[in-house]
This record gives sequence, structure tokens and C-alpha cells, in this order.
Amino acid sequence: MASLKELKGRINSVKSTQKITKAKQMVAAAKLRKAQAAAEAARPYAARLAEVMGSLAGKITVSENSPKLLAGTGSDQVHLLVVANSDKGLAGAFNSNIVKAAKLKAQELLAQGKTVRFYLVGRKGRAPIRRDYAKSIVAQFDTTEVREPGYAEAERIADELVTLYEKGGFDVAHLFYSRFRSALLQEPTAQQIIPVPAPAGGSGASGAAVVEYEPDEEEILAALLPRYLRTQIFGALLENSASEQGASMTAMDNATRNAGELINKLTIQYNRSRQAAITTELIEIIAGAEAL
Repeated sequence: MASLKELKGRINSVKSTQKITKAKQMVAAAKLRKAQAAAEAARPYAARLAEVMGSLAGKITVSENSPKLLAGTGSDQVHLLVVANSDKGLAGAFNSNIVKAAKLKAQELLAQGKTVRFYLVGRKGRAPIRRDYAKSIVAQFDTTEVREPGYAEAERIADELVTLYEKGGFDVAHLFYSRFRSALLQEPTAQQIIPVPAPAGGSGASGAAVVEYEPDEEEILAALLPRYLRTQIFGALLENSASEQGASMTAMDNATRNAGELINKLTIQYNRSRQAAITTELIEIIAGAEAL
């Protein structure tokens, strides 16, 4: 049985930890409001851009002369998995769920005889992916100096991906991130970003709406494709930021409550041990007095 001094030390230690988790919970809650607002504000722009892309894609015939970001390389043998993680921990299963989704996709592709490569964003996803796919990591994007994800980071990532694509580094790219639903729910999400899939609703009668483009559709599409790619990556970074803060707030809330329960248990154990020690001392005193 632990001594009274040891129990007292453990109680104080858990109380100190509880103060830290409570503080981190409050910080995450404050950051969540801002990150959630940013993620929700970006969604309408991305949706509207997808509609425009769909309208344009419905007016052209994709051929080998079409922009490469839309037409593809003509093959789907080499797949690049772009895995977006955070640089900090203490966010529950936020990072591990994204990595798990990427690994499942990698296993599925490898089972089909495809070649899989990884492009890693953020620090937390590197170690678990390196353990299984060290030779498949082609590049890493460092975000340790970035306080909040912005369009500049999305633009740099998109430019690096396009450069790698044009050099023949891969045929298809998939983006993995966590879509924010609520503080309690973050949904690991995968989407193809290269070649850019023609958004739904871009063909048919609705695609032949009375809209005339100047210059022609292919030229506008060629200009919009890089912007569309950057917007998708930017939205994913914002969704990740909100998801990270939501997961962190939930994890720290659970840790704070668990610490409180542990403190109560240790306090009861301490009081019982102290009571037993006092009783033993009294018995010894009484026995000694009777022996005189």
C-alpha cells in the first residue's frame, strides 16, 4: 500500500495535470470558434466555384488537348496520397483517424497492383506513415512555423503538386483531411484532386444554360483549374484546423473529468490510509498504557 506521503504527492500531481488540461480545453474552445467560422465561410465559395467548373466542363469535350489537370495523364497507375495532419498532439484520435484512412486507401490501391506515393502535410502524420511506407514518401510540407493555415500555404502546396504532376511523378492525387461536423464529430475525408474530377451537375440540360463565356470555355477552364485546386486544398486546411480544435477541446474535457475522478479516488484512499494510521497509533498508545 502506498504511504501517505506518496498518496499526497500523487494527488498534487494529478491536480497540476488537471489545471493544464483545463487551460488547454479553454484555449481550444476559444480557437474553435474562430476556426469554425473560417471553415464555414470558405464552403460557399468552394461550392460556387464547383458549380462554375461543372458548367464549363459540361460545355466541352475532354480530350488529349484539354488541360492536363482535367484530362489526366491517360493512366491511373501511380497514385499520390496527400495526407494533411497537424503539428501538435493532444487532440484525441484526430491525426490517427486521417492516417488510418490514408493507409486503408494505400492498401486498397496496392492490392489492385497500383503504385502508391505519399505527400505529407504537417508533422504528426509522418512517423506512423514512415513506419510502413518510408520508401514511398516523395515530399513533406512543413507547417511548424505556421500559426494558422492560410491561402498562401494552400497555394504553395498546390504549386508543388502541380510541378510534381507535370514531371510525371504521379497520375492521380487524393487528398486526406478531417471535415469538421461539430466539436464532437470530425469526419476523415478523402477526395480526388488531380486530375480535377468534373463536378456533378456539369452536363445535361442544366449545363446548357443561357451563359456565354468570353473567351471560350476551355481557356477559362485552364485558368480556373489551378485556382480550383488551391481552393480545395485551402478548404481542407481550414476544415482540419477546426477539426483539430474541436477534437482537442473534447479530449481535454475528457482528461479534465478523468483527472477529477482520479483525484476523488486518491483522496478517499488517502483519508482511509490516514484514518487507519491514526487508529493504529491510538491502539499502540492504549496498549502501552495498559501494560504499565
